[in-house]
Amino acid sequence: MLKVMRQMPTQVGRATKGGGEAAPEEASDETCDPRPEPQDTGSALLQAALTKENLQSALKRVRANKGAAGVDGLDINQTVEHLKTAWPAIKEQLLAGTYRPDAVRRVTIPKPDGGQRELGIPTVTDRIIQQALLQVLQPLLDANFSESSYGFRPGRSAHQAVLAAQAHVQSGKPIVVDVDLEKFFDRVNHDILIDRLQKRINDDGVIRLIRAYLNSGIMSEGVVQERHQGTPQGGPLSPLLANVLLDEVDKELERRGHSFARYADDCNIYVGSLKAGERVMALLQRLYAKLWAQGQ
Repeated sequence: MLKVMRQMPTQVGRATKGGGEAAPEEASDETCDPRPEPQDTGSALLQAALTKENLQSALKRVRANKGAAGVDGLDINQTVEHLKTAWPAIKEQLLAGTYRPDAVRRVTIPKPDGGQRELGIPTVTDRIIQQALLQVLQPLLDANFSESSYGFRPGRSAHQAVLAAQAHVQSGKPIVVDVDLEKFFDRVNHDILIDRLQKRINDDGVIRLIRAYLNSGIMSEGVVQERHQGTPQGGPLSPLLANVLLDEVDKELERRGHSFARYADDCNIYVGSLKAGERVMALLQRLYAKLWAQGQ
C-alpha cells in the first residue's frame, strides 16, 4: 500500500518480532551432532554453515527464540532427539543438493494496528538449517545494504529508524510517502530473488538450498499447497532475503538523493511537497513492480 501524507513521525514501521531467529540470546548447549562427514561437494559456504560449531550456535538461537512446531508436530526437544539419528542423512542430502524441506505451516498473528499478519512456520529442523545459513550469509551480505535500512540487521534497530525519520522531517521534509510492503512478499518472483542472490553469493549449494526453501509448499488446514511465487515471512532466512530484494529499491532511492528510512516491510520516504510525494509514489510503484511475479 502506498500513501502520501503530512506527518510528524513518532515511529517508523512496526518493531516486528517473530520474523525469524534473529535475536541474540543463547540457551542450551545441546546440538545436532553430524557424526559421519559426507563427501566434499565443493560448496564452501554451505559446508561452513554445516560445521558442528555453527550448528550448535544455530540450535541455541532457535531454542532461545522458542516458537511453535512446524508441520511435523515436533517441538525443539523432540527435534533434537530426532536429529540424533536423522542428522547424518539430512546433512548428506544438504551437501548433495537433494534435500527437500518440509512445507511451512500457515499461521496468522494479530498486528499491533489491527488486522492479521500471515506467517509460514518451518519445522524446527528447517529453522536450525536456515539459522545456520543465516549466520554464514548475513556477514557477507549485510555490509552492502543501504544505510537507510534498519530492520533485522546486526547493530540496527527500530529506534534508529525513528531517529532518522525525525531528522528527515526536521530538515524540512514534512511530507511522507508511507509504503507498507506486507502484501508485496506474496507476489515476489522466485527467479528474480535467486538472480539477485547469485549476484552476491557465488555458491551453487547455498543457492540451490535457498531455492528449495522458496519452493517448499505451505500447509493450511491439513492441505499442502504448492508455491510458485512469494516469500512467506516466519523463517530465520526470511528477513535477510527480504533485505536482499528490497536493497535494490533502497539503492535506487539513494541514487536519486531521496531521504528515507526502511524497517523490514515498512518504508517511509520524506519529501518537501505533496507534488514531490506523488512523483516518488509513482517511482516506487514502478520499482516494486519489477520485483513482482511476471505475467500477473
